[in-house]
Amino acid sequence: MSESASPVKFRPEEIPAELGGLRMTKQRKEVYCLLMDQRDHPTAQDVFIRAKERMPNISLATVYNCLEALVNHELVRQVNFDRAPSRYCPNLEEHVHFQDLETGAIHDVVFKKGININDFLELPEGVEVRELELTLKGIMPSSTKKN
Repeated sequence: MSESASPVKFRPEEIPAELGGLRMTKQRKEVYCLLMDQRDHPTAQDVFIRAKERMPNISLATVYNCLEALVNHELVRQVNFDRAPSRYCPNLEEHVHFQDLETGAIHDVVFKKGININDFLELPEGVEVRELELTLKGIMPSSTKKN
């Protein structure tokens, strides 16, 4: 499993004025930095609470708008688990999510090198997979829990 937290701290002033074709406002920079710094798959409410610490006047609606813009410009991914609130993942590499049923923590899991989706799925001939969303649920051994 990959690390859930990044050792690098992103600062809004280090984010370019435009990223992925999206004009990065002060609020978008803050939300993006929060997602990049704490890769724990937060909900919009989690992001809002964290953003309020540095931007006390930011509204929940602004956070939702920032998240929507970041998702639409493929700078982060929106991840859904059953009927729970959407979560946001800055990891743009191909990966799946493992949700620890004891803690609720969500971990990124990468594919083993050389593994292709066709190695474990019987897809109809000619199918072109453009997006993969796979979620695993279980219990994480206590020796590997990071959150």
